[in-house]
Amino acid sequence: MMPAPLEWICVGRRIFPAMLDAIGSARNSIRLETYIYSDGRLGRLFADALLAASKRGVRVSVLVDDFGSWSLPANYFDALIAAGGWVRRFNRLTFWRFAVRDHRKLLVCDDRVAFVGGFNISDEYDGDGIACGWCDVGARIENPDLVAPLAASFDELFTLAKPRVRPLRRIFIRRQSVLQCDDPPLRHRDLKPASFSKLLRRDLARARDVRIVSAYFLPTYRLRRAMMHAARRGGRVRLILPGKTDVPISKLAARNFYKRLMQAGVEIYEYEPQILHAKLICVGHVTYIGSANLDIRSLRLNFELVIRFHDKVIAAGAAEVFENILAHSRRIEPETWHENQAWWQRLKYRWANFLLTRVDPYVALQQYRERR
Repeated sequence: MMPAPLEWICVGRRIFPAMLDAIGSARNSIRLETYIYSDGRLGRLFADALLAASKRGVRVSVLVDDFGSWSLPANYFDALIAAGGWVRRFNRLTFWRFAVRDHRKLLVCDDRVAFVGGFNISDEYDGDGIACGWCDVGARIENPDLVAPLAASFDELFTLAKPRVRPLRRIFIRRQSVLQCDDPPLRHRDLKPASFSKLLRRDLARARDVRIVSAYFLPTYRLRRAMMHAARRGGRVRLILPGKTDVPISKLAARNFYKRLMQAGVEIYEYEPQILHAKLICVGHVTYIGSANLDIRSLRLNFELVIRFHDKVIAAGAAEVFENILAHSRRIEPETWHENQAWWQRLKYRWANFLLTRVDPYVALQQYRERR
Protein backbone atom coordinates (compact mmCIF):
# COMPACT_ATOMS: atom_id res chain seq x y z
CA MET A 1 0.00 0.00 0.00
CA MET A 2 1.39 3.40 -0.98
CA PRO A 3 2.06 5.58 2.11
CA ALA A 4 0.21 8.83 2.55
CA PRO A 5 1.97 11.50 0.49
CA LEU A 6 2.20 14.01 3.31
CA GLU A 7 1.47 14.40 7.02
CA TRP A 8 1.06 17.92 8.32
CA ILE A 9 3.01 18.56 11.54
CA CYS A 10 2.65 22.21 12.50
CA VAL A 11 3.66 22.20 16.16
CA GLY A 12 7.28 22.31 17.27
CA ARG A 13 6.59 19.96 20.17
CA ARG A 14 5.50 17.33 17.64
CA ILE A 15 7.81 17.82 14.69
CA PHE A 16 11.11 17.83 16.60
CA PRO A 17 10.46 14.51 18.41
CA ALA A 18 9.40 13.02 15.05
CA MET A 19 12.63 14.24 13.43
CA LEU A 20 14.73 12.86 16.29
CA ASP A 21 12.92 9.52 16.03
CA ALA A 22 13.71 9.39 12.30
CA ILE A 23 17.38 10.13 13.01
CA GLY A 24 17.42 7.47 15.71
CA SER A 25 15.91 4.90 13.32
CA ALA A 26 18.18 5.69 10.36
CA ARG A 27 20.45 2.88 9.23
CA ASN A 28 22.09 4.15 6.04
CA SER A 29 22.07 7.95 5.61
CA ILE A 30 20.98 11.18 7.23
CA ARG A 31 20.89 14.54 5.46
CA LEU A 32 20.14 17.58 7.63
CA GLU A 33 19.98 21.11 6.22
CA THR A 34 18.91 24.22 8.10
CA TYR A 35 19.30 27.96 8.01
CA ILE A 36 19.52 28.40 11.79
CA TYR A 37 21.13 25.86 14.09
CA SER A 38 21.41 27.14 17.66
CA ASP A 39 23.32 25.72 20.61
CA GLY A 40 20.33 25.27 22.88
CA ARG A 41 18.44 22.31 24.28
CA LEU A 42 17.16 21.29 20.84
CA GLY A 43 20.52 21.82 19.20
CA ARG A 44 22.20 19.54 21.72
CA LEU A 45 19.51 16.86 21.30
CA PHE A 46 20.04 16.85 17.55
CA ALA A 47 23.84 16.91 17.91
CA ASP A 48 23.74 13.89 20.23
CA ALA A 49 21.36 12.00 17.93
CA LEU A 50 23.53 12.72 14.88
CA LEU A 51 26.67 11.66 16.73
CA ALA A 52 25.03 8.39 17.84
CA ALA A 53 23.93 7.71 14.26
CA SER A 54 27.43 8.29 12.92
CA LYS A 55 28.93 5.96 15.52
CA ARG A 56 26.60 3.15 14.42
CA GLY A 57 27.77 3.50 10.82
CA VAL A 58 25.19 5.86 9.31
CA ARG A 59 26.50 8.38 6.78
CA VAL A 60 25.61 11.74 8.35
CA SER A 61 25.73 14.96 6.30
CA VAL A 62 24.90 18.31 7.90
CA LEU A 63 24.63 21.63 6.08
CA VAL A 64 24.04 24.86 8.01
CA ASP A 65 24.06 28.41 6.75
CA ASP A 66 27.01 30.35 8.12
CA PHE A 67 25.01 33.58 8.48
CA GLY A 68 21.88 32.06 9.99
CA SER A 69 23.98 29.93 12.36
CA TRP A 70 26.60 32.60 13.10
CA SER A 71 26.32 32.06 16.88
CA LEU A 72 27.23 28.36 16.60
CA PRO A 73 30.76 27.71 17.94
CA ALA A 74 33.28 26.75 15.27
CA ASN A 75 34.04 23.47 17.05
CA TYR A 76 30.40 22.56 17.71
CA PHE A 77 30.37 19.53 15.40
CA ASP A 78 33.96 18.38 16.02
CA ALA A 79 32.82 15.19 17.76
CA LEU A 80 30.51 14.38 14.84
CA ILE A 81 33.28 14.99 12.32
CA ALA A 82 35.68 12.83 14.35
CA ALA A 83 33.08 10.04 14.25
CA GLY A 84 32.96 10.19 10.44
CA GLY A 85 30.18 12.72 9.88
CA TRP A 86 30.29 15.43 7.23
CA VAL A 87 29.54 19.03 8.19
CA ARG A 88 29.66 22.08 5.94
CA ARG A 89 28.78 25.72 6.45
CA PHE A 90 27.19 27.36 3.45
CA ASN A 91 28.86 30.50 2.09
CA ARG A 92 31.36 31.24 4.85
CA LEU A 93 30.57 34.59 6.39
CA THR A 94 32.82 37.49 5.40
CA PHE A 95 32.21 41.17 4.74
CA TRP A 96 32.02 40.46 1.01
CA ARG A 97 29.93 37.30 1.22
CA PHE A 98 27.01 37.74 3.59
CA ALA A 99 24.18 38.43 1.14
CA VAL A 100 23.14 35.17 -0.55
CA ARG A 101 22.15 32.54 1.97
CA ASP A 102 20.92 28.94 2.23
CA HIS A 103 17.48 29.45 3.76
CA ARG A 104 16.30 25.85 3.22
CA LYS A 105 15.12 23.44 5.93
CA LEU A 106 15.23 19.73 5.17
CA LEU A 107 15.82 16.39 6.88
CA VAL A 108 16.04 13.17 4.85
CA CYS A 109 16.66 9.81 6.53
CA ASP A 110 17.53 6.64 4.58
CA ASP A 111 15.94 8.06 1.39
CA ARG A 112 12.73 6.93 3.06
CA VAL A 113 11.33 9.81 5.09
CA ALA A 114 11.74 13.57 4.75
CA PHE A 115 10.73 16.60 6.79
CA VAL A 116 10.21 19.98 5.14
CA GLY A 117 8.80 23.36 6.16
CA GLY A 118 9.93 26.43 8.04
CA PHE A 119 11.24 25.00 11.33
CA ASN A 120 14.84 25.80 12.22
CA ILE A 121 16.79 23.88 14.87
CA SER A 122 16.36 26.42 17.63
CA ASP A 123 14.56 26.49 20.99
CA GLU A 124 12.17 29.32 20.09
CA TYR A 125 10.36 26.97 17.69
CA ASP A 126 9.71 24.38 20.40
CA GLY A 127 6.11 24.99 21.48
CA ASP A 128 2.54 24.96 20.26
CA GLY A 129 2.63 28.30 18.45
CA ILE A 130 -0.11 29.71 20.67
CA ALA A 131 0.85 29.58 24.35
CA CYS A 132 4.57 29.39 23.61
CA GLY A 133 6.92 28.89 20.69
CA TRP A 134 6.76 30.40 17.23
CA CYS A 135 3.93 29.48 14.86
CA ASP A 136 5.24 27.51 11.90
CA VAL A 137 4.23 24.91 9.31
CA GLY A 138 5.97 21.63 8.56
CA ALA A 139 5.30 18.25 7.02
CA ARG A 140 6.55 14.67 7.02
CA ILE A 141 6.82 12.88 3.66
CA GLU A 142 7.27 9.12 3.31
CA ASN A 143 6.47 8.64 -0.36
CA PRO A 144 9.76 7.37 -1.90
CA ASP A 145 8.97 9.02 -5.24
CA LEU A 146 9.01 12.39 -3.47
CA VAL A 147 11.81 11.75 -0.98
CA ALA A 148 14.34 10.83 -3.69
CA PRO A 149 14.35 14.24 -5.42
CA LEU A 150 14.55 15.94 -2.03
CA ALA A 151 17.67 13.92 -1.22
CA ALA A 152 19.13 14.80 -4.63
CA SER A 153 18.40 18.45 -4.00
CA PHE A 154 20.34 18.30 -0.74
CA ASP A 155 23.28 16.58 -2.41
CA GLU A 156 23.45 19.29 -5.06
CA LEU A 157 23.66 22.09 -2.52
CA PHE A 158 26.00 20.13 -0.23
CA THR A 159 28.42 19.83 -3.13
CA LEU A 160 28.10 23.53 -3.84
CA ALA A 161 29.04 24.27 -0.22
CA LYS A 162 32.52 22.76 -0.62
CA PRO A 163 35.18 25.28 0.45
CA ARG A 164 36.89 25.19 -2.95
CA VAL A 165 33.72 26.21 -4.86
CA ARG A 166 34.05 29.84 -5.86
CA PRO A 167 31.47 32.05 -4.08
CA LEU A 168 30.59 33.80 -7.34
CA ARG A 169 29.05 30.60 -8.75
CA ARG A 170 26.29 30.71 -6.16
CA ILE A 171 24.76 33.87 -7.57
CA PHE A 172 24.43 32.53 -11.11
CA ILE A 173 22.97 29.06 -10.59
CA ARG A 174 19.29 28.39 -10.00
CA ARG A 175 18.68 29.10 -6.33
CA GLN A 176 15.11 27.85 -6.03
CA SER A 177 14.56 24.10 -5.94
CA VAL A 178 10.89 23.81 -6.89
CA LEU A 179 9.55 20.25 -6.93
CA GLN A 180 6.20 19.74 -8.59
CA CYS A 181 3.92 16.83 -7.68
CA ASP A 182 0.89 16.01 -9.81
CA ASP A 183 -2.32 14.14 -9.07
CA PRO A 184 -3.50 11.59 -10.06
CA PRO A 185 -1.39 9.58 -9.46
CA LEU A 186 0.82 11.60 -7.13
CA ARG A 187 4.25 11.72 -8.67
CA HIS A 188 7.24 13.99 -8.91
CA ARG A 189 7.86 15.77 -12.19
CA ASP A 190 11.11 17.63 -12.84
CA LEU A 191 10.66 21.23 -13.87
CA LYS A 192 12.57 23.26 -16.35
CA PRO A 193 14.20 26.26 -14.65
CA ALA A 194 10.94 28.02 -13.78
CA SER A 195 10.88 30.22 -10.75
CA PHE A 196 8.63 29.87 -7.73
CA SER A 197 7.26 33.33 -8.54
CA LYS A 198 6.40 32.38 -12.13
CA LEU A 199 4.61 29.19 -11.09
CA LEU A 200 2.62 31.01 -8.42
CA ARG A 201 1.56 33.76 -10.84
CA ARG A 202 0.32 31.10 -13.24
CA ASP A 203 -1.79 29.51 -10.51
CA LEU A 204 -3.13 32.87 -9.31
CA ALA A 205 -4.20 33.77 -12.85
CA ARG A 206 -7.11 31.28 -12.64
CA ALA A 207 -7.64 31.21 -8.89
CA ARG A 208 -10.99 31.54 -7.11
CA ASP A 209 -9.82 30.75 -3.58
CA VAL A 210 -6.40 31.91 -2.34
CA ARG A 211 -5.08 31.41 1.20
CA ILE A 212 -1.57 32.57 2.05
CA VAL A 213 0.39 32.53 5.30
CA SER A 214 3.66 34.43 5.05
CA ALA A 215 6.03 35.39 7.84
CA TYR A 216 7.78 38.00 5.69
CA PHE A 217 5.62 39.57 3.00
CA LEU A 218 7.31 41.63 0.29
CA PRO A 219 6.04 40.15 -2.98
CA THR A 220 7.03 41.50 -6.36
CA TYR A 221 4.76 43.88 -8.23
CA ARG A 222 3.60 41.06 -10.54
CA LEU A 223 2.64 38.84 -7.63
CA ARG A 224 0.74 41.64 -5.90
CA ARG A 225 -1.05 42.42 -9.15
CA ALA A 226 -1.98 38.73 -9.57
CA MET A 227 -3.47 38.64 -6.07
CA MET A 228 -5.44 41.84 -6.65
CA HIS A 229 -6.72 40.62 -10.02
CA ALA A 230 -7.90 37.37 -8.39
CA ALA A 231 -9.87 39.39 -5.81
CA ARG A 232 -11.30 41.84 -8.35
CA ARG A 233 -12.71 39.11 -10.57
CA GLY A 234 -14.69 37.67 -7.66
CA GLY A 235 -12.22 35.32 -6.01
CA ARG A 236 -11.54 35.28 -2.30
CA VAL A 237 -7.95 36.12 -1.38
CA ARG A 238 -6.92 35.89 2.28
CA LEU A 239 -3.50 36.73 3.71
CA ILE A 240 -2.29 35.91 7.22
CA LEU A 241 0.72 38.04 8.11
CA PRO A 242 2.59 38.53 11.38
CA GLY A 243 1.22 40.64 14.18
CA LYS A 244 4.41 39.78 16.09
CA THR A 245 7.70 39.32 14.25
CA ASP A 246 11.41 38.79 14.83
CA VAL A 247 12.20 41.22 11.98
CA PRO A 248 10.31 44.48 12.72
CA ILE A 249 11.49 46.21 9.53
CA SER A 250 9.90 43.45 7.47
CA LYS A 251 6.53 43.99 9.15
CA LEU A 252 6.77 47.74 8.52
CA ALA A 253 7.61 47.16 4.86
CA ALA A 254 4.70 44.75 4.38
CA ARG A 255 2.24 47.27 5.79
CA ASN A 256 3.12 49.60 2.95
CA PHE A 257 1.01 47.30 0.72
CA TYR A 258 -2.03 46.94 2.98
CA LYS A 259 -4.13 49.82 1.65
CA ARG A 260 -3.82 48.93 -2.04
CA LEU A 261 -4.40 45.23 -1.45
CA MET A 262 -7.49 45.81 0.66
CA GLN A 263 -8.88 48.30 -1.85
CA ALA A 264 -8.76 45.48 -4.41
CA GLY A 265 -10.73 43.19 -2.08
CA VAL A 266 -7.87 41.20 -0.50
CA GLU A 267 -8.55 40.23 3.13
CA ILE A 268 -5.60 40.75 5.49
CA TYR A 269 -5.26 39.19 8.92
CA GLU A 270 -2.46 39.40 11.49
CA TYR A 271 -1.53 36.47 13.70
CA GLU A 272 -1.38 37.61 17.31
CA PRO A 273 -0.49 34.94 19.94
CA GLN A 274 3.19 34.36 18.99
CA ILE A 275 5.74 35.24 16.34
CA LEU A 276 4.55 33.98 12.96
CA HIS A 277 7.20 32.10 10.99
CA ALA A 278 4.95 29.95 8.78
CA LYS A 279 5.05 29.67 4.99
CA LEU A 280 1.97 28.17 3.32
CA ILE A 281 0.16 28.92 0.06
CA CYS A 282 -3.14 27.35 -1.02
CA VAL A 283 -4.50 28.25 -4.46
CA GLY A 284 -7.53 26.09 -5.17
CA HIS A 285 -6.27 22.50 -5.20
CA VAL A 286 -2.64 23.62 -5.46
CA THR A 287 -0.52 23.78 -2.29
CA TYR A 288 2.96 25.23 -1.82
CA ILE A 289 5.01 24.25 1.22
CA GLY A 290 8.68 24.79 2.00
CA SER A 291 11.14 27.37 3.24
CA ALA A 292 10.32 30.30 0.94
CA ASN A 293 8.62 33.46 2.11
CA LEU A 294 6.87 35.86 -0.23
CA ASP A 295 9.65 38.42 -0.01
CA ILE A 296 12.48 39.63 -2.21
CA ARG A 297 15.11 37.53 -0.43
CA SER A 298 13.26 34.25 -0.96
CA LEU A 299 12.13 35.14 -4.47
CA ARG A 300 15.45 36.43 -5.82
CA LEU A 301 18.43 35.99 -3.48
CA ASN A 302 18.34 33.04 -1.09
CA PHE A 303 18.53 29.34 -1.84
CA GLU A 304 15.06 27.95 -1.12
CA LEU A 305 13.20 24.65 -1.25
CA VAL A 306 9.54 24.63 -2.32
CA ILE A 307 7.21 21.73 -3.10
CA ARG A 308 4.16 22.40 -5.25
CA PHE A 309 1.42 19.80 -4.82
CA HIS A 310 -1.60 19.49 -7.08
CA ASP A 311 -3.57 17.13 -4.89
CA LYS A 312 -7.07 17.53 -3.39
CA VAL A 313 -6.30 15.63 -0.19
CA ILE A 314 -3.18 17.67 0.53
CA ALA A 315 -5.08 20.87 -0.33
CA ALA A 316 -7.79 19.94 2.16
CA GLY A 317 -5.18 19.40 4.86
CA ALA A 318 -3.52 22.71 4.01
CA ALA A 319 -6.87 24.48 4.25
CA GLU A 320 -7.35 23.03 7.74
CA VAL A 321 -3.90 24.28 8.76
CA PHE A 322 -4.77 27.71 7.39
CA GLU A 323 -8.07 27.83 9.30
CA ASN A 324 -6.34 26.86 12.55
CA ILE A 325 -3.95 29.79 12.15
CA LEU A 326 -6.78 32.09 11.06
CA ALA A 327 -8.70 31.31 14.26
CA HIS A 328 -5.99 33.15 16.22
CA SER A 329 -5.64 36.07 13.83
CA ARG A 330 -7.22 39.53 13.80
CA ARG A 331 -8.63 40.96 10.60
CA ILE A 332 -7.34 44.35 9.46
CA GLU A 333 -10.41 46.42 8.65
CA PRO A 334 -10.03 48.35 5.39
CA GLU A 335 -12.49 51.05 6.46
CA THR A 336 -10.36 52.19 9.36
CA TRP A 337 -6.84 51.07 8.47
CA HIS A 338 -5.63 54.13 6.56
CA GLU A 339 -7.25 56.65 8.89
CA ASN A 340 -5.63 55.04 11.95
CA GLN A 341 -2.11 55.34 10.50
CA ALA A 342 -0.38 58.64 11.27
CA TRP A 343 1.68 60.25 8.52
CA TRP A 344 4.94 59.36 10.26
CA GLN A 345 3.87 55.70 10.44
CA ARG A 346 3.14 55.65 6.71
CA LEU A 347 6.55 57.24 6.11
CA LYS A 348 8.20 54.43 8.11
CA TYR A 349 6.36 51.85 6.01
CA ARG A 350 7.67 53.40 2.79
CA TRP A 351 11.24 53.67 4.01
CA ALA A 352 11.27 50.09 5.30
CA ASN A 353 9.86 48.92 1.99
CA PHE A 354 12.52 50.87 0.08
CA LEU A 355 15.35 49.43 2.17
CA LEU A 356 14.24 45.81 1.77
CA THR A 357 13.10 45.90 -1.86
CA ARG A 358 15.79 48.20 -3.29
CA VAL A 359 18.82 48.62 -1.04
CA ASP A 360 19.17 45.04 0.24
CA PRO A 361 19.06 43.40 -3.24
CA TYR A 362 21.42 46.07 -4.61
CA VAL A 363 23.97 45.40 -1.87
CA ALA A 364 23.73 41.65 -2.47
CA LEU A 365 24.37 41.92 -6.20
CA GLN A 366 27.09 44.52 -5.73
CA GLN A 367 29.00 42.23 -3.39
CA TYR A 368 29.22 39.54 -6.03
CA ARG A 369 30.17 41.96 -8.80
CA GLU A 370 33.08 43.09 -6.61
CA ARG A 371 34.20 39.44 -6.27
CA ARG A 372 34.49 38.82 -10.02
